[in-house]
Amino acid sequence: MSTGSSFRFRLERVRALRQRREDLARQELARAVSRLTGSQHRLDAVDAHLERVLADQRLATSAASTVDADELRARQAFVEHVEAQRTSGARELQQREADVALRDSELGHAAREHHMLERLKERQRDQHDRETGRREGIVLDEIALDRFRRSAA
Repeated sequence: MSTGSSFRFRLERVRALRQRREDLARQELARAVSRLTGSQHRLDAVDAHLERVLADQRLATSAASTVDADELRARQAFVEHVEAQRTSGARELQQREADVALRDSELGHAAREHHMLERLKERQRDQHDRETGRREGIVLDEIALDRFRRSAA
């Protein structure tokens, strides 16, 4: 017994697009987090290298032996080069953190839009189900009334 049409959400295409946008935003966030992790690992490696270079520098300058000026300049230039790498790595890490924050915000926005349409779809489905149940109840009541009339006659 069919008393009406099956449920059809008129905004299904929009809902599917929003779901796709949310999925893409989630993937972009995952890639941004991966890049952030890589930047953090590189910065940690540069920090460790800088510590070794500074320790070597201290050891060379504190030794009882004499170190010529050219070697000291070369060592200092190398220390400055590693420090510049560290500064560059720290700047990259800040950019990656900002990118993760942006991607997280975009994902939140996409998720809210998608879930808003999901809730709308569920409300409309519930409303459709209630209306279908009401119509089926009317039809069943008419059938029961018709049978009662026939049996009473």
